[in-house]
Amino acid sequence: MRDNAKRIYIFDTTLRDGEQSPGCSMNIEEKLAVAHQLARLGVDVIEAGFPIASPGDFAAVSRIAQEVHGPIIAGLARTDRADIMRAYESVKFSKRPRIHTFVATSEIHMQRKLNKTKEEVKEMAVEAVKLAKSLVEDVEFSAEDAFRSDIPFLCEIFSLAIDAGATVINIPDTVGYATPWEFGEFVKAIRQGAPKMEKAIISVHCHNDLGLAIANSLAAIRNGAQQIEVAVNGIGERAGNASLEEVVMALYTRRNYLGFTTNINTQEIYRTSRLVSKFTGVPISPNKAVVGKNAFMHESGIHQDGVIKERETYEIMNPEMIGVSTNNLVMGKHSGRHAFKVQLQKLGYDLDEETLNKAFAEFKHLADRKKEIFDEDLITLVDSHFLGAGEEVYQLEYMRVTSGTDISATSTLGLKVSGQLAEEAACADGPVEATYSAINKIVNLPVKLQTYAISAVTSGRDAQGEVVVQVSMKDHTISGRGVSVDIIEASARAYLNALNKIVKLFPDLIKKTENL
Repeated sequence: MRDNAKRIYIFDTTLRDGEQSPGCSMNIEEKLAVAHQLARLGVDVIEAGFPIASPGDFAAVSRIAQEVHGPIIAGLARTDRADIMRAYESVKFSKRPRIHTFVATSEIHMQRKLNKTKEEVKEMAVEAVKLAKSLVEDVEFSAEDAFRSDIPFLCEIFSLAIDAGATVINIPDTVGYATPWEFGEFVKAIRQGAPKMEKAIISVHCHNDLGLAIANSLAAIRNGAQQIEVAVNGIGERAGNASLEEVVMALYTRRNYLGFTTNINTQEIYRTSRLVSKFTGVPISPNKAVVGKNAFMHESGIHQDGVIKERETYEIMNPEMIGVSTNNLVMGKHSGRHAFKVQLQKLGYDLDEETLNKAFAEFKHLADRKKEIFDEDLITLVDSHFLGAGEEVYQLEYMRVTSGTDISATSTLGLKVSGQLAEEAACADGPVEATYSAINKIVNLPVKLQTYAISAVTSGRDAQGEVVVQVSMKDHTISGRGVSVDIIEASARAYLNALNKIVKLFPDLIKKTENL
């Protein structure tokens, strides 16, 4: 690594912009678990949410500000006084709070969305930054749709924001319209056209509508940007944001050429990616760069021969570097509690005694059903049962399913609903449909199943099945995830996981539950 490598700050917006993706909503416990993991990962800033958006968002940002230490905790706010005060009330608990305020600056946004003149927008920006600065020391100002804005106007409004107290200036490509050559020159022109930019950290926030978010971000830092705004797995509005893992590993792998460094602990990347995928219900594509299942697989005979002789012939990254274990078979039904604890610590989990005892009991239960326990099984066990779980209204008590090629499938099940047992049965063409029909009879919620997907956690005939579903209700799309060696049980748990999220969003719905 170059001795004079420049530090790039990593601003993570998984919990704000990332969660705005359809179906990616997380509950407070899940957001808190992700925030703690982002702190372990070493991000510099966690944009924890948009506090005025909902009571749930406010509560989540407040919890994160109180309980997550290390990174700056930021709350997003429009230039409205109510937004800024709400953001302050949520982030004030952090030792390192930031208010991130924004206003649109492109002609189409100012005319069609805000119905404001340039002078009015400048005044809005200045007043917002001044108010935020009176509340916290660290203030970030963003010009929404900056790339489609006039450069002279941006230079002026950024200079005014810095005079008003902004410590970070963000230049977003809000609609993912830029190309790397343009965006690099764009950032350079602003930096040179607004001399006061030297007093603030220059940040960029690139969307991926044309698949260029990473390239645009790298072009920006080559031209003076010091902070990159990213999301884990690249989730976010429309086609998503610049992917945290891709930006970080590009900077690390090509550090001798690019000359930049970050504070990220790369060995936490894979675990972070899996955790976010679990909570959002968005699967990671097998060919996803850095964290995809195929990222370190080689099928071509020529490639296999080269890797066997020398890994670096076809691998530019070591899988252990991002936290992918190459220690395959690790545990079995005869493994003791101490060995279980040590293996979890190797995987990055430091559980308290009570949680460890519960996790060990779940491990023993799994070992009775699955002969070979891999690291992936342990990761899935802890993430599924003990991170971000929270209290569940609907819990699977038992399930019995009969099915065959010449009979209708029948599912009989019992659910604990707020602690009371409810039982139902249903018939259908297949066992999953019958199980979901029986659940629907009990919960009586107006939901519609949108997507259903199955994948295997590991290889082998006894591999755990992972089911991810998306259900919709009242213009909300909610994801759910379930894991089990029994794919029908995994399906039931995924569906119940989604329903539990729904009743947390709409608590009054639980009153309509029948058959108790």
